[in-house]
Amino acid sequence: MKHFFLSIVFLVLSTPVIAQTEKSQLKNVLLNYINGTSYNQPQLIEKAFYADANLYLENKGGKIWVVPIKKYKSWYENKKQGAFNGRIGNIISIDHFNTIATAKAEIILPEENLRYVDLFLLKKIENEWKIISKTASKDDSEFSSKINGDKILFILSNASFYGESDLPTGNSFSEIVNAYDTFKKAGFTIDFVSPKGGSVPLSYINTSDSLPKQYLYNQDLMYALKHTKKPKEIIAKNYKAVHYVGGGGAMFGVPENKDIQKISMTIFEEHNGIISSVCHGTAGIVNLKTKDGNYLYKDKTVNGYPDSFEKKEAEYFKHFPFLIQKTIEERGGIFKFSPRNVSHVEVQGNLITGQNYLSSKDVALKVIETLNNRKKKK
Repeated sequence: MKHFFLSIVFLVLSTPVIAQTEKSQLKNVLLNYINGTSYNQPQLIEKAFYADANLYLENKGGKIWVVPIKKYKSWYENKKQGAFNGRIGNIISIDHFNTIATAKAEIILPEENLRYVDLFLLKKIENEWKIISKTASKDDSEFSSKINGDKILFILSNASFYGESDLPTGNSFSEIVNAYDTFKKAGFTIDFVSPKGGSVPLSYINTSDSLPKQYLYNQDLMYALKHTKKPKEIIAKNYKAVHYVGGGGAMFGVPENKDIQKISMTIFEEHNGIISSVCHGTAGIVNLKTKDGNYLYKDKTVNGYPDSFEKKEAEYFKHFPFLIQKTIEERGGIFKFSPRNVSHVEVQGNLITGQNYLSSKDVALKVIETLNNRKKKK
C-alpha cells in the first residue's frame, strides 16, 4: 500500500527577550517548589508560594482537601533537610499572559510506581511571581505502574533548510513520536535538546497515521518541541540514553556541535549510558570519539540511512555536508542495511542504531531491553 506523507515544516520563531525572561522567572519559581519538596527544603517551598496560597488536594475518600501553604510547608520541616526523599519533579509546560500564568508539572515516585500531575495558578505580585494555588491528581492510566523516573534525551536539529538553500527540511515527526510513545509507555521521561534550544522544525507529518495524528494534538509534546533545551541546560548524569532523531535537518547543526558530542560521550563513557540513532539521525554519531581518540563506532556494525538510498540527482542532495555511510566506513565502522521499507536495527553493546522511521520503535525497544536487563543483573 502506498503511503502519502504531508510534510509540514514549522519554522523557528523568534521569541521576545521579555517573554523569555518571564518564562525563566516562572521556571525558577516552579523549581523552588520541586526542589523544596524533593529535598525537604521548606524555605524553598515558602519562597515559591504566595503567603496565603492554598493547595486543593483530595483525601483518601476522594473529597476536596484544602491545605494552606503554611500547613503544607510544615510537612517537610521535620525531615532531614537537603536529603532526597524520592520525589522526582519535571516541569511539563508554562503558559503566561501579562501578570498571570498557568503551569503543569509531573511528580514521580519511582519506588511506589506513582505519578501525579500538578496544575498551578501563578500571579506576579509586587514584581515577583508566586504560586497562588495548586491542585493535583494521580495518574491512573494503564502505564502508570511502569513509571521508573529514568530519563531519555532526544537530540533534535534546529535546521529548517538544507544547508544555505531555501529547501525546507526538519526533524522527522514520525521518528519522534514512534520512539517517544514507546519510551513513555515503558515508564521513561523524555527531554529534548537541540543546538540552539527553543522550537524546532518538524517534517513528514502523516495525519493518516493514528499515532502522529494523536501526538500532533498532544499539548505536552508540542510544548516540549517548542521549548527544547539548550546543551548548557543538560546534566548528563540524569540520562540513561541519548536518541538521535532523523529527518533531513539531522545532517545540519547536530553532527558538528561540540557540546552535544560531550553530552553523549559523557553519558556513554562515564555513566554507562546508551547512544542510539535512527535514519539520518545516525549523522549525529559520525564525529563521536571515545577518550582513547577512536571513533565510537570503530570496528562496530552500525545502521542508518544508506547512501545508495539518497536521490543523488535531487537538489537537496547537493547541500549535504557529508555522506553518513561513506564517512562511517572511512573511519573504521561497518555499515549494514536492509532493503527499503523494512525495519533494521543493529545492537553493539551500548550503541544501538536503526535504518529508517520504521525502525524507530524497534530501536527504542532495544534501548529499553538493554536498560531493563541491566537492572535485573543488579
